Amino acid sequence: MERPTKRRRVSDDLSEAAKSILDPRNSVQNLESISGDDEIVPPPVNISRIKKKATSPRTESAALQKPLPVAETPTPTPTPPTENFATLNLPPWLLTSLRHLSITHPTKIQSATLPPILSGSSLVASSPTGSGKTLAFALPILTKWSLDPSGIYGLILTPTRELALQIYEQISAIGSPQNLRVSLITGGADMRSQAIELARSPHIVIATPGRLADHVLNSGEDTIRGLRRTKFLVLDEADRLLAPAKKGSMLPDLETCLSALPASANRQTLLFTATVTPELRAMAGKQPDPSTKNAKPPLQLVEIDSGPHSLAIPATLNQTYQLVNVVHKEKYLHVLLGTPANEIKSTIIFCNRTTTATLVEYLLRLLGHRVTALHSGLQHMARVSNLARFRAGAARILVATDVAARGLDIPDVALVINYDLPRNPDDYIHRVGRTARAGRRGTSISLVGQRDVELVKAIEGRVGRAMLEYDEGDRVSVEGRVVRDALNVVGDKKREALLAIEEGRDVEGRRGRKMVSRRNQK
Repeated sequence: MERPTKRRRVSDDLSEAAKSILDPRNSVQNLESISGDDEIVPPPVNISRIKKKATSPRTESAALQKPLPVAETPTPTPTPPTENFATLNLPPWLLTSLRHLSITHPTKIQSATLPPILSGSSLVASSPTGSGKTLAFALPILTKWSLDPSGIYGLILTPTRELALQIYEQISAIGSPQNLRVSLITGGADMRSQAIELARSPHIVIATPGRLADHVLNSGEDTIRGLRRTKFLVLDEADRLLAPAKKGSMLPDLETCLSALPASANRQTLLFTATVTPELRAMAGKQPDPSTKNAKPPLQLVEIDSGPHSLAIPATLNQTYQLVNVVHKEKYLHVLLGTPANEIKSTIIFCNRTTTATLVEYLLRLLGHRVTALHSGLQHMARVSNLARFRAGAARILVATDVAARGLDIPDVALVINYDLPRNPDDYIHRVGRTARAGRRGTSISLVGQRDVELVKAIEGRVGRAMLEYDEGDRVSVEGRVVRDALNVVGDKKREALLAIEEGRDVEGRRGRKMVSRRNQK
């Protein structure tokens, strides 16, 4: 006797009205017709996979029997390294320090950029997230510094405090055998102690533009005198630092910082990024002014696996979407965090606003998840301690804004959830780049509402690959779990979270919590 075909099941006692309310297919209302004629970025060969599901039982059964989407992007076979750092003319002490840190072979971006930097060239370098860009600029700077260890030899500017702290820790570890003095100049710390530290001319300064510009304007010439002899300027995440945004632009502070440095002809300038913008390409192709004395040649452009015809995301990343009813988005989030495939994964949840991130953090804490947060609305020490908790595994989930989207290297992150889709496709690339780093596998899930179709198409066109519908097989029905397990529970906890925020309680229920105004952040 022929075996009956398996079908997706939802509890029989659920009312048809509840199913209809939570069914994203009903809220989408023919997504393809919403898209319109004017697309933000037209997709390339691929077209959006977001479409109305078939309602035929036979079609649904056949879809459930398909293999998981991850099978379509197999892990590439790693190629054996053909060179080591010894072939790149690094000094013996630096080779020993790298060996103690179990770093033995250079990555593609390191092999491509070390020779030109050591030969004195300035450049714009691009490679995917997690490819080792920090060492690509740190190693040549330390190599040249060891030949002339005086003054402020290098200045490294980054857009966020967390990335500056990460670079500070990495360079300090590598340079410790040579008594390298590294200074961290970021917002949230005491300006007086920072000014004293700058006046002592540390060898390497790692800073955010806002706080360093404050020192240039207010701390006096004795404090910033060492910057005028800087030999290297590094802009890490250069696309963000040079973004000409009307709101939140870092260009004014960056110009103030550059006014305290030597002229470009008297220093090397290194710009590193994972996404090459038109502005960066224009800088790389700009010819020097012939009337300028001792003008340097134009910036070289080095692109590794990030050219116009390359995928902007790692091949080992399984990028998926989950259609949701936006009214019940937090219920889908709670269910996705508790599925068999995700319940133990280290996860970053990205939101577009600090208020949304705060609500999601409070809600998930009340629902029993081990969660912490990272955004500009938190005090400096809270940001540092929360990130440390997540790195150490004390918290499984990090709820963050785009503050955490750039540069942070946390190898254990296996899942990235876009609770809110970013408005800029480049921001999506940086967000999902927090997982699937250095050849590891990772998954991203984007919660897509009925008004997000154009954003999805723009993202797919930018990354060169279509998103796949999230699926764990016929044993897991996300919609069914939302109706059965999350509809009432999450709604009650959300009301508790909103009340706690309104009363000024912190995430642990204590009174007196105050959010820091964004205008006070630097």
